[in-house]
Amino acid sequence: MTGRAPGLEHERRLWADGHQVVAGLDEVGRGAWAGPLSVGAVVLPRDRRINGIRDSKRLAEPRREELHDRIVDWCVAVSVGHVAPAECDELGMSAAMRLAARRALDGLGLQVDRVLVDGPWDFVGDGRAVNVVRGDSTCRSIATASILAKVRRDRIMRADAESYPPFDFDRNKGYPSPRHRLALAGYGPTAIHRRSWSFMDQLPWSAGAQG
Repeated sequence: MTGRAPGLEHERRLWADGHQVVAGLDEVGRGAWAGPLSVGAVVLPRDRRINGIRDSKRLAEPRREELHDRIVDWCVAVSVGHVAPAECDELGMSAAMRLAARRALDGLGLQVDRVLVDGPWDFVGDGRAVNVVRGDSTCRSIATASILAKVRRDRIMRADAESYPPFDFDRNKGYPSPRHRLALAGYGPTAIHRRSWSFMDQLPWSAGAQG
C-alpha cells in the first residue's frame, strides 16, 4: 500500500454547506470484456474513521477483502449496483453507468443530498453530483466505494470462473488478457460476455457461444 491516504476535504465542505447525507460513488468493470458493470456507493460516518483506505487499484486482493468487511461495519450505509452484460449490450455504456449508479444509490436506503463521483463525468445525472478528478486517490468516500465495488464484482467473477474454466475469470476478472483472448478465439463468447463491444468484431472463434 502506497501513497497518501485520501482525505475528507470534499465531504467536510459539503457537510459545512448543510448537506447532511453525502455519498461517494465509484465504478468497476467499465473496461472489462465480460461480467457486470458495478458501481459502489457508501455514506461515511462523520465521527469515526478506518485506517488503510486507498484507491482499490493500489491494494492487493487479500487486503481489499479484509477492508471490505470492516467497511460494511463502519459505514452508515453501503450498496453496490450491478448492470448485467446483456443490459450493457442493450443500453450502451453511458446508460448502463447511469443505471448502475441509480441502483447503487437506491440500495443505500437513504435520501442522499450530494454524491461525490470519481472523474469528470457526471454519471448520476440528477443534479446531485460533485465531480472529483482523481477522486479514488484523494477523496475518502470515493476510495471506500472503489474498494466495495471492486470486491463485490471480483467475487462475482470468481464464482463465474467455475462455469467457464478456460477463460481464467478468477484471475483476469473479465478484463483483457492473453489467456482471455485465446479462450475467446477458441471457444467463442460466454453468456457473460458483452457481445456488442468492439473487440468482438476482431476475434473469430471456432465454436459457438457457450451457455
